[in-house]
Amino acid sequence: MKTECFLAVALLAVSIGVAQVVPSRELLSATVTEANTRTNATTGKDRLPSSGVVLDDTHQGAAKPVTSTNAGNNQLVYFTSPSLTADDNHLVFISDRTGNPNLFTRDLVSGEELQLTANTEGVLKAYVYFDGNPYRGFGKGSVSLHPQSGTTYFIQGREVRSVTLKGKQRLLVELPTDQMTAFTHVSADGKRLCVPTTDARALDGYRKLAGKPNYDIDKRIVSEGLSSYLRIYDTETGKELFCERVPKAWITHVQFSPSNPDLILYNHEWCADSGIRRMWLWDGKSHLRLRTEGEGRNRYDWTCHEMWERDGRAIIYHGNFTNGISYIGRVFTDGSGRVEIPLPESWKRYGHFTVGNPGELVTDGCYQESPDKKWGGSWISLLKVDWAQARIRWFPLAMHGSSWKSQDEHPHPIFNHAANAIWFTSDANGSRAVWRLDRLPSVESQSVPK
Repeated sequence: MKTECFLAVALLAVSIGVAQVVPSRELLSATVTEANTRTNATTGKDRLPSSGVVLDDTHQGAAKPVTSTNAGNNQLVYFTSPSLTADDNHLVFISDRTGNPNLFTRDLVSGEELQLTANTEGVLKAYVYFDGNPYRGFGKGSVSLHPQSGTTYFIQGREVRSVTLKGKQRLLVELPTDQMTAFTHVSADGKRLCVPTTDARALDGYRKLAGKPNYDIDKRIVSEGLSSYLRIYDTETGKELFCERVPKAWITHVQFSPSNPDLILYNHEWCADSGIRRMWLWDGKSHLRLRTEGEGRNRYDWTCHEMWERDGRAIIYHGNFTNGISYIGRVFTDGSGRVEIPLPESWKRYGHFTVGNPGELVTDGCYQESPDKKWGGSWISLLKVDWAQARIRWFPLAMHGSSWKSQDEHPHPIFNHAANAIWFTSDANGSRAVWRLDRLPSVESQSVPK
């Protein structure tokens, strides 16, 4: 296949330890409360057909740290990638216990941990690690695990590398100059790796920053005609199979469909009109916008954290309507079948939603016990969702205790492959560690009320 980058056509087409995290108060009373919400595009009333959230706080438990809390900081891989092998027997995580961020693996049967990489050059500058070293160091956001083979892909400087669970490394390809990177993703069959890059000018290229730039990155990209690129590599040979140029876009999240490696879900990061410009699907030929205006949807609704359902039939996402009401959404790959469920008006905490078995999500956000000005969510919650009825049974399971003080302290909860446990990152004990929360048997029998 040709390897030069092509201009995106039809871009605007219709588109195990002993410490525990426990609640800071006694368990909530054994009540189930109804929290129905109606919203309107401008007034907060009658915006969508009525939908509801049933809060069930009678199934709370406690989590335990899996990685050591006295060996530096340890965290999950970014949540768009698994952190566990397909048999749930090995955990791949990032740790700075050597003084620099590196990849480690933990055998969850024996408890043995093994260092997989030997980075000594700090953190690579990339989204969202803006203060990293330009073109030098370990890409903390670049890690992508293929769970079936146990092969992990990552970026070191400008090199895309792979490493096995035994620590055997291989250079896959060297990235072009004058590009900035972000989160990568490997296809379900393990044959393709997607590495999104953006023209370096977007992040001031070789300049080392003190933190997030003080300018609007998306505005610079659009006004100066900068581009992002979907770079697809053969994981065996390193050959570039595709390089799709997407003009006036800042792409940071990419995800292959779990069922079709020709479909890639991607985003436009931090755009003002994320209600219509955040989520896109590329099939190798054309680009489909996954959220449009109309039926109460507004281009200025905040939309974020899109993710495939496990069977690849649909995509889930979340955000806030322009009236401030939070919502959780789902849409099929052709843009049809959209459902957006508004949440209780007081639930405004930032967080993430990831998928488990059909109709199940886990989150670290939105739910809060009383209105306050805190930013990130405090609870790990399991959701059972009836998309057809636009209803949710919401189980706040445990407080995660993480500080949210940087990207690395975001809990980013995920299910394991068996979907019988929830894993997340927390610095509740002073340093970051990976924690596990087992599913509570009492939750299994609970259904979503009609």
